[in-house]
Amino acid sequence: MRFRKQTFWRVKICVFMYIFAFLTAKFILNLEIVFSVFLFSKNDLLLLRKTCNMIGRLIKDSILADYRRKKVIVLLGARQVGKTTLLSALWNGAEKVLSLNCDDYDDAMLLEGKTSTELKYLLSPYELVFIDEVQRVKNIGLTLKIIADLKLNTQVVVTGSSSLSLADEINEPATGRLIEYNLFPFSLPELANSTSEREEQRLLENRMIYGLYPEVVTEPGDAKRTLVTLTNNYLYKDLFVYKGIKKPEIIQKLVRALALQLGSEVSYNELSNLLGVDKSTVENYINLLEKCFVVFRLDSFSRNLRNEIKKGKKIYFYDNGVRNAVLSNFAPLELRNDVGALWENLMVSERVKRNSYSGNFAQLFFWRTHEQQEIDLIEEQDGILHTFEFKWNGKARNNQPKSFANSYPNSTYEVITPENYWSFLK
Repeated sequence: MRFRKQTFWRVKICVFMYIFAFLTAKFILNLEIVFSVFLFSKNDLLLLRKTCNMIGRLIKDSILADYRRKKVIVLLGARQVGKTTLLSALWNGAEKVLSLNCDDYDDAMLLEGKTSTELKYLLSPYELVFIDEVQRVKNIGLTLKIIADLKLNTQVVVTGSSSLSLADEINEPATGRLIEYNLFPFSLPELANSTSEREEQRLLENRMIYGLYPEVVTEPGDAKRTLVTLTNNYLYKDLFVYKGIKKPEIIQKLVRALALQLGSEVSYNELSNLLGVDKSTVENYINLLEKCFVVFRLDSFSRNLRNEIKKGKKIYFYDNGVRNAVLSNFAPLELRNDVGALWENLMVSERVKRNSYSGNFAQLFFWRTHEQQEIDLIEEQDGILHTFEFKWNGKARNNQPKSFANSYPNSTYEVITPENYWSFLK
């Protein structure tokens, strides 16, 4: 009898301690999430702590605001930019949450080829459903259409590391049923919100060389290895498995060539001759690199004036660190001859992030004439032209080209330097 009483009280004490530990952990972590099970792995706890301390993403509030619309939210971005971490920050107090990672075959099979009845049975018990790496699910566009048409009282958020096949698959069958967002490496304002503009000003040279991928920012001592691993193992992963890519070495040579021409106008004919492939292949591969969030293009601006170059293109990298890793060049700025190009790439890529996160649907161009007059960036919004020149040397004097000013008298002009760039980023 005495043994039974002791056992009984031991059980009660254990239960009490377990509940106390759980509530304490919940308080410490400042989480508003009630999990369906109370057994956490070490990795789960590390992820939660990371979530609590992570650098806030500017896109988060916009996504949360769209929960009320009950459409499927699609979050696209390159691998390692923080999509899974952002999902953790989007729980928003939901008590019943289903999280699937389709890099896991079993999770992918829960969605692949399922009927509306099966999907309703799977998803309807939950307030919030996260589906990570959704591009792994065959015919995912049709699946998302079915989910959207069910009109469940369930918010579904999906992520994809590549829009190679995903964009084509979701846009046609699921038109009007999805809300799409792009996630990029950290932006400078996101980092400044976590530290300060002054601190980011101090780290500007580091950002220009090593870029803004989350792991590079949070583990700066290991930045080189992180970037090399990223470019070798992750950057082209989805591209290489995509049908039709039979010569990955051509892609790698192309990326290197684009890295060497950073800030300069790109000729598809020259790239074709350099790589030994036809022009259409070059154009197709650059398009694929865009969809994998490696690079992006700016077209030349022209209103059919005689001296304007009409078909030129510039290609920038979404991240300076990736570009430098491709060239295996992490030398400090004082030893480089590409500082101007790095500064221009950083500013243009930051403007792309800013416009995307703020819902600013401005079009971006560059401008050049046959007489070699040029403007680094033109932003056209609501018929108004805002023009920018990027100068690493803040003392360099520069004026808007007279031919442009005369042709487009209502345009604005600003020179962006390390002394004034914060106003450009906000």
